Amino acid sequence: MNDDLHRLFLPEIRRRLTGEGQERILKCLDLLTEEDIWYRPNAQSNSVGNLVLHLCGNVTQWLFSTMGGEEDTRKRQSEFDEKGPVSRENLKQKIIDLMLQADQIIKDLDSNELTKIYSVQGFQESGLAILIHITEHFSYHVGQITYFVKARRDIDVGYYAGKDLDQINKA
Repeated sequence: MNDDLHRLFLPEIRRRLTGEGQERILKCLDLLTEEDIWYRPNAQSNSVGNLVLHLCGNVTQWLFSTMGGEEDTRKRQSEFDEKGPVSRENLKQKIIDLMLQADQIIKDLDSNELTKIYSVQGFQESGLAILIHITEHFSYHVGQITYFVKARRDIDVGYYAGKDLDQINKA
């Protein structure tokens, strides 16, 4: 992988995943009651608590047990079977610990690890593909959590408070 691309790519993954993603989940958890965190609107939906556990399992399997060199011990279905209550503080600490470890692994990656092929969850993926996967997967579920908070609490989560998002790009 080109050194310039490597130098630009990893900080952006860290910003989106361990920065934005973590901040947004922690904020959402703080905006919900303990009951809200484990509320399921129907049998086909997951609670916010389940989604947090699922994200922890996904990053652990896809990043820690590949480029992090750890043993893969994930039990995916248990992430969805949990009915709670795992406390808000416990869930927040899980995300904080997860992101600290993820950030350290990503920060220390070299170009060879990004082009190497890893076996994960039955797929053969490059290190680059793994980082893209966990970042987009994390973002997808953060979006679900955010939507739940907005719908359940009737509030604006304020991710862009104080920012002028109506600026026009100039060529």
